Amino acid sequence: MGTGVPASEQTRCAKRDPQVYCPENAGGTEAGQVTDLQSPEDNRPQSEPGGSSPEDSGQLMASYEGKAKGYQVPPFGWRICLAHEFAEKRKPFNANNVSLSNLIKHLGMGLRYLQWWYRKTQVEKKTPFIDLINCVPLRQIYGCPLGGIGGGTITRGWRGQFCRWQLNPGMYQHRTVIADQFTVCLRREGKTVYQQVLSVERPSVLRSWNWGLCGYFAFYHALYPRAWTVYQLPGQNVTLTCRQITPILPHDYQDSSLPVGVFVWDVENEGDEALDVSIMFSMRNGLGVGDDAPGGLWNEPFCLERDGETVQGLLLHHPTPPNPYTMAVAARLTADTTVTHITAFDPDSTGQQVWQDLLQDGQLDSPAGQSTPSQKGVGIAGAVCVTGKLPPRGQCRLEFSLAWDMPRIMFGAKGQVYYRRYTRFFGRDGNAAPALSHYALCRYIDWEEKISAWQSPVLDDRSLPAWYKSALFNELYFLADGGTVWLEVPEDSLPDELVGSMCQLRPILQEYGRFGYLEGQEYRMYNTYDVHFYASFALIMLWPKLELSLQYDMALATLREDLTRRQYLMSGVMAPVKRRNVIPHDIGDPDDEPWLRVNAYVVHDTADWKDLNLKFVLQVYRDYHLTGDQSFLRDMWPVCLAVMESEMKFDKDQDGLIENGGYADQTYDGWITTGPSLTPKPMSLISAYCGGLWLAAVAVMVQMAVLCGAKDIQDKFSSILRRGQEAYERLLWNGRYYNYDCSPQPQSCSIMSDQCAGQWFLKASGLGEGDTEVFPTQHVVCALQTIFEFNVRAFAGGAMGAVNGMQPHGVPDRSSVQSDEVWVGVVYGLAATMIQEGLTWEGFQTAEGCYRTVWERLGLAFQTPEAYCQQRVFRSLAYMRPLSIWAMQLALQQQQHKKASKPGAQQGTGLGTGLSTGPNLGPKEATAKPKEAL
Repeated sequence: MGTGVPASEQTRCAKRDPQVYCPENAGGTEAGQVTDLQSPEDNRPQSEPGGSSPEDSGQLMASYEGKAKGYQVPPFGWRICLAHEFAEKRKPFNANNVSLSNLIKHLGMGLRYLQWWYRKTQVEKKTPFIDLINCVPLRQIYGCPLGGIGGGTITRGWRGQFCRWQLNPGMYQHRTVIADQFTVCLRREGKTVYQQVLSVERPSVLRSWNWGLCGYFAFYHALYPRAWTVYQLPGQNVTLTCRQITPILPHDYQDSSLPVGVFVWDVENEGDEALDVSIMFSMRNGLGVGDDAPGGLWNEPFCLERDGETVQGLLLHHPTPPNPYTMAVAARLTADTTVTHITAFDPDSTGQQVWQDLLQDGQLDSPAGQSTPSQKGVGIAGAVCVTGKLPPRGQCRLEFSLAWDMPRIMFGAKGQVYYRRYTRFFGRDGNAAPALSHYALCRYIDWEEKISAWQSPVLDDRSLPAWYKSALFNELYFLADGGTVWLEVPEDSLPDELVGSMCQLRPILQEYGRFGYLEGQEYRMYNTYDVHFYASFALIMLWPKLELSLQYDMALATLREDLTRRQYLMSGVMAPVKRRNVIPHDIGDPDDEPWLRVNAYVVHDTADWKDLNLKFVLQVYRDYHLTGDQSFLRDMWPVCLAVMESEMKFDKDQDGLIENGGYADQTYDGWITTGPSLTPKPMSLISAYCGGLWLAAVAVMVQMAVLCGAKDIQDKFSSILRRGQEAYERLLWNGRYYNYDCSPQPQSCSIMSDQCAGQWFLKASGLGEGDTEVFPTQHVVCALQTIFEFNVRAFAGGAMGAVNGMQPHGVPDRSSVQSDEVWVGVVYGLAATMIQEGLTWEGFQTAEGCYRTVWERLGLAFQTPEAYCQQRVFRSLAYMRPLSIWAMQLALQQQQHKKASKPGAQQGTGLGTGLSTGPNLGPKEATAKPKEAL
């Protein structure tokens, strides 16, 4: 390896040997981790203490042989040893996983999809918005992403690799760039005694570098938006703790948009000898593929001194169109540190020059001037090194930042130029990387104080289980790493004819910008609204102005139409892209021209979907309830009237309930609501899911009519509500739960885990009980208890969450490709509904199964999928819907407020959402024992 390290300091990696140096088999290890006391099978009563112990590390830390705990690593979060390997290796869902009966049902759709896929990829040379043929493969490697909201993200894996990139808006590259590494060099008395790349990899390039870090003596700990990696260096009495910080700051609309990340290295010396310690941060210009190939990339050093603080580093210029950018690798220069650099080296070579340069004196040569532009097909990289003094039994700190400046972007169709949100504060000229680096390195301490103030009320609440504390914050990764864009809105981009009726639309969009995030990293559609219905709780609770901005955008799109006809893949029919006065499915594909061309989804004609319009109405009122913004409600009122008028046509028999269309016409787009085709006179085709959403939306319209002073509309919807309630109970309630639908088909009596979605939103909006009760409380509680007993406990031993559909005899409903799946975001919403109805213990047990399956068993940290089955497969990695875990937080908070409003109640610290405060009440105090099974 050419380390130059004396042989006496080099030791073999042997398990349980504290002098570990490098593992023989570390190159293929993969893993993920959380801390918690309870296992999924733990059925202890809520009153039993000890629900938030952080000491039980679980299987993900079982391989850790070190004793180091790291510098100020928090007790709660997702923790994993770098030597861990997941035993279970699942595969993406594909046609081979479809039963013969379901395959026959979808044969036409499959053939149409193949034709569409060929035309899209081979003729148009575009990437499909959903690529069922080339799914993202399983890689159990991801960690906290770097970068704020809407400026692009770079994911650093839990083993230290830079491995997932979203710089071009909405478009992902899953590639580990080998040259992007941290390397440590230790020197005693002027001699290098230890030099190691802090990576367990053993790559075929840069072979002069010392690879193969022993993973048994290192661990990773994530609590988004921060992460810690702890390295116990073999034989050196030195521990490194790398703290990664991203400015994800609730209710902050400036720093939260910055495309930056900070790495703070705290180095502890447990020995009696002084050391010089150097950390080198190397970075390739580009990813080594695609738009790097033409060449023309170049690097240059920079130094920025401002307000008494100096930052030095390298600028990596990547001028490739259509979205050129500059990356900045930088370090903070202090009185106790030295910053050096190497401007350019070949990342595909042996790397000997760089390695020997560092080995010689713990510093780099720091040549002046810019590099020559790279040649076609030849890579270019650079490195920045910080050196500090490490006294005996002492500690030192070395600080790096990574920033990228891509101010001007174009989406795939290249039809319009947009500017990212952060350009409002750092300019549009493409020269902001030094200033971004300086700002990040000078402000990160303030960011951390704000993060701690936000998270501490949850982390300090001993009644909350540790897995929940990890899940609540770590699932937020998707708000930044969901292909997210946050754009400035030009004055002339808003049409006067549509803006006129919404007084606050222009001020909101121009002050807070335009926000978009993908349905999933594999399902590439912005602001998919049927899914945002679940995920929106995170946005409205933490960045409410972005939620309102999204709602105004959706209202604008609703009032527009695109009558261009196209074929829909499921049915094969030709229909318009978008009809007026119906909510669009999505706001567009980043590989096309989102906002200008909506509804990238071509599987169904969603103009006839039953849930989209209802979900808009419910979210409008929920958003009003949580923000108190009366102007927003007034602006949305005409749009709500328009979409509800469009929805009325689905109530064909005027019984106060809408009918489904006999196909999968809602968010469960592969789960058909069947019709009574053999009956001589067609009956109402009512489903629990859509019927429940409809009744909830009608109840919300009554409340909005009161607030808007529209007595005639109030009376109209009150009448509809009364008729609809009677029909819903008569047609669907069977004494224990609401049937999936009211058809004569066998699967109509399936127990749907999401049957109470309407009640969930009513309760979240301060309705659904007392004078505003829509669904009888005893029926709701009974249905939730039935779901817990069948969909949760009778499925996979109660350890995997709630299956979407369960037959009443205890077998998963396999009548569709989605009914036997577990949808993580639906489970978190179900858990919130249980908490709302006083079934707090059941709610936490239900949600825990999903968390442990995804984050501990399947190795899908920071890529939580839409769905998984009991065995073998998952579907759609890195998905929007699991952000619904913030609905659990809202439910807990509302539960606290209710308790606090009782006479004699004592105030507590609250749960830190930023909305309000209340007394502490966790799942352990909720009830004395679990509910009895039905």
